[in-house]
Amino acid sequence: MNRFYPIGTPGTPWTEADKAAWYERREVQRSYQDEVRSKLARLDPSFKVQQYGALDLDPDRYPLLCVRATEAGPSAPWALITGGVHGYETSGVQGALAFLETAAAGYAERINLVVVPCVSPWGYEVINRWNPQAIDPNRSFVANSPAQESAALMQLVASLGVEFLVHMDLHETTDSDEGEFRPALAARDGEAFEPGLIPDGFYTVGDSENPQPDFQAAIVAGVEAVTHIAPPDANGEIIGAPVMQHGVIHYPFVALGLCAGITGATFTTTTEVYPDSPKVTAAQCNAAQVAAVRAALDHALARV
Repeated sequence: MNRFYPIGTPGTPWTEADKAAWYERREVQRSYQDEVRSKLARLDPSFKVQQYGALDLDPDRYPLLCVRATEAGPSAPWALITGGVHGYETSGVQGALAFLETAAAGYAERINLVVVPCVSPWGYEVINRWNPQAIDPNRSFVANSPAQESAALMQLVASLGVEFLVHMDLHETTDSDEGEFRPALAARDGEAFEPGLIPDGFYTVGDSENPQPDFQAAIVAGVEAVTHIAPPDANGEIIGAPVMQHGVIHYPFVALGLCAGITGATFTTTTEVYPDSPKVTAAQCNAAQVAAVRAALDHALARV
């Protein structure tokens, strides 16, 4: 097997030494303090910022933070919004923050909100998909999770003891998926790298076990007013999965250990923004995430 990634031996899964070498190559490129924590500190006091854990790597630098707005009362429905499970997916984090800053107050009397804007703060700073142990948090929402970020979020959800109506997990699909992260994954696991295609536009991932097509369609329609929707490729697919309806593919959330499967909510989705398109700006990507959350909440609230 030809070498296609600078770490490890082609065809052989990474050793602990390989993972350490990968970690040593990561560089901090932006600030969790400046770009996330400082924005949370400026939120309206009606939003309660709470710490639900910290990364062992540096607990003071990487506290795990959530925002709660429970004005609607215990009998009202609950919604979970998560961003930054993959730290490099910027609009997932900044879109969740933008929703808190611009739109969340309009829902606070109708639905109890729990927002976790940056599940993986180290990943956010080094702009990477994985955590420091070269583990993908978004395949690690499983019992006895090997990823501290995933385990802490699952513990938070369990500690709330409520039934969620909605869970929105905010993501991006980027050109670096094909240029860096899929090659790294293949190298880590000792497999061959098979090139794929990056879709140009927004799409959602619904749960194949609970697809909720009207819910997914409402999100796509809401986002379509902000940015374009990804078309299927020549095989009728997006990232290798069949397109089930306009801008929607399906994955089995729980079986794959995905974040969007942790609540068992009636309405769940993973949003996917494409920030590398020449047709969009960073601000539009954040706005697309806000539009997706608003469309999702509006659809769900109309049905309770």
